[in-house]
Amino acid sequence: MFLCIQNGRIHDAVNREPYQADLLIEDGKIRAIGKQLALPEGCEVLDAAGLEVYPGFVEAHSHIGLDGYGIGYEGHDYNEMNDICSPQLRGIDGINPMDPTFAMAREAGVTCVCTGPGSANVLGGTFAVIKTCGCRVDNMIVREAAAMKCAFGENPKRCYQNKCDSSRMSTASILREALASARDYQARKQAAAGDAAKMPKYDMKLEALLPVLEKKIPLKAHAHQANDFFTALRIAREFDVNITLEHVTEGHLVADELAKEHVPLAVGPTLTHATKFELQNKSWDTPRVLTQAGCDVSIITDSPVIPQHYLPLCAGLAIKAGLDPFDALRAITINPARHIGVADRVGSLEVGKDADVVLTNGSPFEVSTRVQAVLIDGSVVFRA
Repeated sequence: MFLCIQNGRIHDAVNREPYQADLLIEDGKIRAIGKQLALPEGCEVLDAAGLEVYPGFVEAHSHIGLDGYGIGYEGHDYNEMNDICSPQLRGIDGINPMDPTFAMAREAGVTCVCTGPGSANVLGGTFAVIKTCGCRVDNMIVREAAAMKCAFGENPKRCYQNKCDSSRMSTASILREALASARDYQARKQAAAGDAAKMPKYDMKLEALLPVLEKKIPLKAHAHQANDFFTALRIAREFDVNITLEHVTEGHLVADELAKEHVPLAVGPTLTHATKFELQNKSWDTPRVLTQAGCDVSIITDSPVIPQHYLPLCAGLAIKAGLDPFDALRAITINPARHIGVADRVGSLEVGKDADVVLTNGSPFEVSTRVQAVLIDGSVVFRA
């Protein structure tokens, strides 16, 4: 099946300057970008004259589908409140594709999201990368296991202060203990060399951490306060595992130090009130300062903290605070795609990638702009 988007102005998130070109799509993939493309017989044409053509927007950190729209606390599934250490949980087992937030997201051009368990637990479980269209999560998956959520700072302390965690030191020790136990479990499995009699007793929690130790997925570290960034990084170095930092509220205060670490940073949610002490330095300056320091920055909503469909608006507010518009585009396209390990498929308009495309009548960073059409995997999923 062929579709050609013609006459639009393309913002591909690779080249700084937009350009006039056509986009040829075959079987859900971008097959060619250029002018006056030879069209296969039977090719459908979508005329984008006067419109701007963008890659589908990508969110590196959210809880969409796990915290339902309009159902209150009793309906959410994004935090397990009975066990502070629950790495065995998988986001895909709780996602509800029927939740209205998915339609709102894709109608705003958000086509791919990383979603999973929240931040009440020191270890919360595995995040997945999914498209925002579908009725069955199994058919929406881009990457089933994208990262292992861990959390620092106020959230674990607040949720478990009367049980097992009332200080940052306790949080760090719980994570270290889990990783050390997983490392020992891994060594025992390797030493058994396939001999069932010598294998350690199966442990679902420790099994879930093996992909982290094997560097197949990173730790996804919830951290707002600067000292928490460096505790997270310290532990990652101790166990030689990969890590990304999520929220990074005080990142602008230590931008040069973070730049030395070369880890992906997901900044946000910024369009909210500072509801706890560790958010007191929240600022729209953060994406700009971190980007200028040389960091790889994604802008996030942390949906539902900010509604998912306001992701482009958040990038616009970062532009208002001085972030370069091209950097802002990359902060909601190719940067988050790299952050969550799916840049080979989404995040830019390039030949061979998924045909996730957004057509607008102006800059998506301006509130007056309207999305005219959205394609996911080459199919039109919204048209104004």
